Amino acid sequence: MTTDERYMRMALEEARAALAQEEIPVGAVVVANGQVIGRGHNLTETLHDVTAHAEMQAITAAAESLGGKYLTGCALYVTVEPCVMCAGAIGWSQLGRLVYGATDEKRGFRKFAPEALHPKTEVVSGVLEEECAQLMKDFFKRKR
Repeated sequence: MTTDERYMRMALEEARAALAQEEIPVGAVVVANGQVIGRGHNLTETLHDVTAHAEMQAITAAAESLGGKYLTGCALYVTVEPCVMCAGAIGWSQLGRLVYGATDEKRGFRKFAPEALHPKTEVVSGVLEEECAQLMKDFFKRKR
């Protein structure tokens, strides 16, 4: 198992926690120097807050952990391609690396705002893509 797969599995654990709360199953973790410093999963229904996405929760936790708003040496692992809002937060926090599993054809940042990230942010996509995508497909299939 690669390092990216290891941390994506942790993000999948967060996504399953969201699923257990009847939230859209997206999970995220922020890693710095081999340590998870922030975790999050969707809480939009629980908090009645459209901004309570997994990435936002993880970024906030990581910034608190570091005591600062910039996450330059950190990596964010998220199960689904971030939306435009989250991409903006990733850009403003200057995350060094973004790793995501499944693409989001309808609402992903690459479709609407491909330049939203900080120019130095490295992007890796497709890590455990099928597992991440299946979690979403199963969730929405149950909802319909």
